[in-house]
Amino acid sequence: MSNGFMTIEMLGTFAGLVAAVSIIVQFTKSIVKNKFGDAYIRLYTLIIALILTFIFAKPGQGIKGIALTVVNSVVVSITSIGSYEVISDPKAMKRKYKD
Repeated sequence: MSNGFMTIEMLGTFAGLVAAVSIIVQFTKSIVKNKFGDAYIRLYTLIIALILTFIFAKPGQGIKGIALTVVNSVVVSITSIGSYEVISDPKAMKRKYKD
């Protein structure tokens, strides 16, 4: 385990991106929640993941690189959300929304 702060190299990894997204979202979530509500937190998490992934984890050039970065951002976002739910309230009862 590292004994220092987060580095650029660490942010280029999957675990580093998930940690950074989780920390940023948890630190700023109350602002988004108060203004827009609970439903927008997942979208907010995806936006943060997109920004960080485009900055720190560039897999390639052109349209394929952009598409891969977007897919990676979605995976980072889902992992960040899932890890928060597992840690914060593992026995939470989820309700299903009706369309």
